[in-house]
Amino acid sequence: MNETELLELVKNGESSRVEFKRDDCRPADIAKEMSAFLNLHGGAILLGVEDDGWISGLNRPRGEAEQWIMNIARNNLDPPTIPAWTSISIEDYGIVGIVELPSDSAGKPYRARKSNAWVTYIRVGSGSREATRSEEARFYQAAQLVHYELRAVQDLEMESFDLDRVDNYFRVVMNRPGPERSDVKNWRQILLNSDLLVASGSTDRATVAGLLLFGKNPNRRVQQAGVTATVFPGKHKDYNTIDEEHIRGPLVPIISPNGGMVDTGVIDRTVNFVERNMGSDAWLEGGRRIRKKDFPRHAVREAVVNALVHRDYAYEGTDVEVSLYSDRLEVISPGRLPNGVTVEKMKEGVVRVARNGLLREILRDYRNVEHRGMGVRIRIVEAIRDHNGTEADLIEEDDRFMVRLWKKRQ
Repeated sequence: MNETELLELVKNGESSRVEFKRDDCRPADIAKEMSAFLNLHGGAILLGVEDDGWISGLNRPRGEAEQWIMNIARNNLDPPTIPAWTSISIEDYGIVGIVELPSDSAGKPYRARKSNAWVTYIRVGSGSREATRSEEARFYQAAQLVHYELRAVQDLEMESFDLDRVDNYFRVVMNRPGPERSDVKNWRQILLNSDLLVASGSTDRATVAGLLLFGKNPNRRVQQAGVTATVFPGKHKDYNTIDEEHIRGPLVPIISPNGGMVDTGVIDRTVNFVERNMGSDAWLEGGRRIRKKDFPRHAVREAVVNALVHRDYAYEGTDVEVSLYSDRLEVISPGRLPNGVTVEKMKEGVVRVARNGLLREILRDYRNVEHRGMGVRIRIVEAIRDHNGTEADLIEEDDRFMVRLWKKRQ
C-alpha cells in the first residue's frame, strides 16, 4: 500500500474492510477487530487515525508499534496469527501503521481474548460485534470442526424414518440384505452404524442427515429441509408467478429392482418441476422438426443436487431456491462455500471438500454425485456450453451460492 492508496482509504472512512484506531487503545480492542476481519473478508486496521478520519499519527515508535501488534496477534487471538504490517509517513500529520488481515485464512473461526473469556467477533458494516450462537456454529461447520448434518434432532427417534425408503436403500441401491422389517433391534443398529441415528443420552435420535435423506417429514424439525421452486413471467422476481411449489419430503426416491422409480424424492421432484416449466427451441433440419429444451436435464440435476448436498443447513428456515425466469434458471443454496473451495476450483473440477460428507456419500450411492469431484465442470459448465453456447455463472455473494444457467447467448 502506498501513500495515495492510504489517503484514499482514510477519505472513504470506516467500512466492512477498514477500521480506524489509535495505538494507545486496549489490546482487547485491537484483538476484537482482528477477529472480526479474519472471520469475514479480511481488512485493514489503520493505527494513528481517529474515528472521524483525522490522521493523528502513531504515539509509539514504528518498531515498538509493530511489536505491540504482533504480541496482540500472538497472545490475544485464538488461533494466533501473523498479520502484515507496514507504516507510512504522511507529511504534516505523522506515521500511520497499517495492520492487514487476509481474507482466506484457514484458521476460522478466530476468537479474541475478552477479560478471562474468548469471544468470536464478526464484521457488520463499519463495526464489529459478537457472533450469535448460530453464526458461530456456521464458522465451526465451515472449518469442518463440527458437522451439522450429524447433529441429533430433538425428539425424533427411529420412528421418524420412512423405513420403506431405508429398506429400499440397503436392499436395492446397495444390494445388501437387511433384516426383516419387524426386527427393530437390528435396524436400529444398522442406522446407528450408518450415522443416520446417533446415541443421545438414554435414547437414539435421528441425525439431521438421516432425517433429510429418509425422514417421513423432515420439515417437522428441520424447517430448512426443502426447495422453493418458482416460475416468473419476466426477467425479475414478481408477485405474479406462473407456477410455484414448496417441495418437501425426503431427498431420495424409492427405486424398483429393475431401476424404475417407485416414488420420487425432493431431488427428482425439483428437477421435474424445472423440466415441465422450461421452454424449448424448435427448428426444421432436412425436413425434420428438431426440438431442444432450454437446459440440459443433467445440468439442471447437477445444480439441484449440489445445492441440496453442499448447502449450509445451519441457516435455519431458509430453503434452497430454484427460480425460472424468461431468460435463465437460478439455483441458490444458503451459505458460503466451505473453507478451501473457490469458484475457480469448481470450474476446474478439482474440488474434494464436502460440507455434508454423509449426504454426499449416500447420494453418490444413488448416482446423484460425481465421484471425482468434476460434476460442476462436466455436468454444468461444459454441458450448458455444448448445449447452447452460453457460460454458466457460478456466483458466491453474501451468504449464498448461486448457479445461473442462461437459455441462449446474451
